Amino acid sequence: MSTRTDAPTRREQILKEAARLFAERGFHGVGVDEIGAAVGISGPGLYRHFPGKDAMLAELLIGISERLLDGGRRRVAEADGHPEALLGSLIDGHIDFALDDRPLITLHDRELDRLRDADRKRVRQLQRQYVELWVDVVRRLYPGQTETQARAAVHAVFGLLNSTPHLAPATADDGRSARTATEELLRRLAHGAFGALGSPA
Repeated sequence: MSTRTDAPTRREQILKEAARLFAERGFHGVGVDEIGAAVGISGPGLYRHFPGKDAMLAELLIGISERLLDGGRRRVAEADGHPEALLGSLIDGHIDFALDDRPLITLHDRELDRLRDADRKRVRQLQRQYVELWVDVVRRLYPGQTETQARAAVHAVFGLLNSTPHLAPATADDGRSARTATEELLRRLAHGAFGALGSPA
């Protein structure tokens, strides 16, 4: 969902490695020294960037929630107004997240409750806004659906797409990469799930 091409900052490198390690071993199973070693600096050197592991976890989970919401809003703003194309764009954006940021999905599932109340509420607030953005598009495309039905469908599709940490890459024997094959499978499944709502407007 990002078009950024410049090299990541040291802070971003730290967050990426922290996410990977936290997802692999759990928040309490990783020490500051290990995170530092993964990016080539001493553990205490991390404190120039973050006050501690709790701050890293909060920035990871709040940050990805902000990125998803901002990306969704951008897609809505750039859309030509047709809800079917817009829903396809939202699906593609979320698939990119689900394939490229799998450790963050694992972190959210396992570690959200470790955040301070204020940070956890912020994550939930951002997520609700992201869901409602999708719900609005789904109801425009399937006007016969109630708000509750549309929201249930959105959550179901999120569950499907966010299952990537548990999936083996889809195999392809026609020259496509494993990522491309998985992306196309997820796209078909997501569109199929929404298609179960009925005929689009």
